[in-house]
Formats: sequence, structure tokens, C-alpha cells
Amino acid sequence: QVQLVESGGALVQAGDSLRLSCAASGRTFSSYNMGWFRQAPGKEREFVAAISWNGGTTYYADSVRGRFTISRDNAKNTVYLQMNSLKPEDTAIYYCAARATGLRFGVRSRELYDYWGQGTQVTVSS
Repeated sequence: QVQLVESGGALVQAGDSLRLSCAASGRTFSSYNMGWFRQAPGKEREFVAAISWNGGTTYYADSVRGRFTISRDNAKNTVYLQMNSLKPEDTAIYYCAARATGLRFGVRSRELYDYWGQGTQVTVSS
């Protein structure tokens, strides 16, 4: 089983940058792939980005491509989400997720991720 803990959420202004972290407990093996999702009040949880731990392949939602960067540090069992040029519409609770299956199929599907953190709040004021 995998336990995930997000951190780094904050209240920032439009145009600011922020880096979120997701720490996995115990050992994280290369077969586990990681993703970031977000959920704004009254909206469904949506895909943000994903990364494969063994291949270094990354995926991004169109709304964040070019502004957000997902990365990993296998020695620390940690995945990061660097968020630049933040916009008010980025305001949401950000969740870290993990899956043992590959990312080739259903990278954006919540149903295919097996483990979830409790989330960290990101608020972007205008």
C-alpha cells in the first residue's frame, strides 16, 4: 500500500509561482507512476499532470501545458509540481495520486489511479 502526503499549497497572487510536493511513504518502485489532479469548488476533479517513474515520460492537461512542470526525485520518493504564471482559475485543492499500471492508457482517468493524498489548497487571487 502507498501513503501520499501533499504539501506546499498557499495563497498567492496572479502571476506568482509555487511548488507542490508529494511524499510517498515506504519504498516507491519504478512500476508506480504518479499524477497530479485538482478540484475546484462545485467542479469535478480534473487531471493536471503525470509522470512515469521508470521512463521519465510526462503528460499535461492543455490548461497547464507550458506553465506547470512535473518532476520526480526517486531517492526521496517524492514528486513535484512546479506551477508558474498562476491564474485565478488555477485555484483548487491539488491532489497527488499513484498507480501501479502504466500511463499509456487512461492517463487522465481518475478511476485508474489507486492511491490518493488528502490534498493541499492553492488559492490564486487576482
